[in-house]
Amino acid sequence: MIIYFAAILGLAILLYVLLDGFDLGVGMLFGLTRDPDDRRSMLASISPVWDGNETWLVLAGTLLWGAFPRAYSLILPAFYSPIVLMLGALILRGVAFEFRYKARGSREFWDMAFSTGSFIVAFVQGAAVGAIAAGVPIENDQYVGGPFGWLTPFSVLCGLTLCWGYMLLGLGWVIGKTEGALREKAYRRIKIYTCIVGFLLIVLFVYSLHLELQILNRWRERPSLAAFPVIGVGAALLILFGARDRRDFRPFILVLVAFIAAFGTFVVSFLPYILPFSLTIAEAAAPPASLRFMFWGSGLVVLPMILLYTITVYRVFRGKLVNEVQ
Repeated sequence: MIIYFAAILGLAILLYVLLDGFDLGVGMLFGLTRDPDDRRSMLASISPVWDGNETWLVLAGTLLWGAFPRAYSLILPAFYSPIVLMLGALILRGVAFEFRYKARGSREFWDMAFSTGSFIVAFVQGAAVGAIAAGVPIENDQYVGGPFGWLTPFSVLCGLTLCWGYMLLGLGWVIGKTEGALREKAYRRIKIYTCIVGFLLIVLFVYSLHLELQILNRWRERPSLAAFPVIGVGAALLILFGARDRRDFRPFILVLVAFIAAFGTFVVSFLPYILPFSLTIAEAAAPPASLRFMFWGSGLVVLPMILLYTITVYRVFRGKLVNEVQ
């Protein structure tokens, strides 16, 4: 049961990062775009799927609370402020997404709110990951850091890196869903964004060497962990040198592969810890009876329903845009 729920939690987080990641990226790119036709096309490309993508975040939070309550009780106090900020930004971008279509005099405000909310969500997620990787201060099974203990130079750099990564994912989505001038602009930008993300990841690696994180000892002891970064580098090189082929489905898939490789690198670097390096998955798990009880609802009902819904939506709305939302 512990392995099952750890795997399902990992799957929920990964699918959220991949699916909501590209529409957050499109939201940030939206704020950098001035052409109104391009903006309409960008919003139309994510309109059928963006709200459903966030279902995976809800599932991940619920699984953490129910299956790993000890981890939940430590993570929540450490990240109260960023979680509230992220939820507020999600609400803001959701309201802005709907309001801008009816707004006339205030459309610029709602456009700014949509792109700003997207940036805040992406930044907070990246900063939280950086803070977890650097280590959450825990004593006597309690969080002992301050309300802004998560906000460090390292976590800020992680937050900015994820923002650029999500925008790269958004560019791949735009290429796959649009035609004409917007598609060509995305092709021109995707190489630049790939280089920026690669540079930021190198800086993060060097910074982590400076911080002497415990994870580096694992990498020295287990060189096989390098398989995931090698896959990510290979995907990045294919993006750089494969853009000239103009196979529109390829960039998005390659960026997905790079994200999966990055996620795999993060996971295998910290296993079996759920909070590096203070709390293992087994120590954080709920009692076996609770896990067995949760299995019937999550494993046989909720997870299959969400998967079926996600697959159906992406299948129905696959392909290029035909009628843009006005």
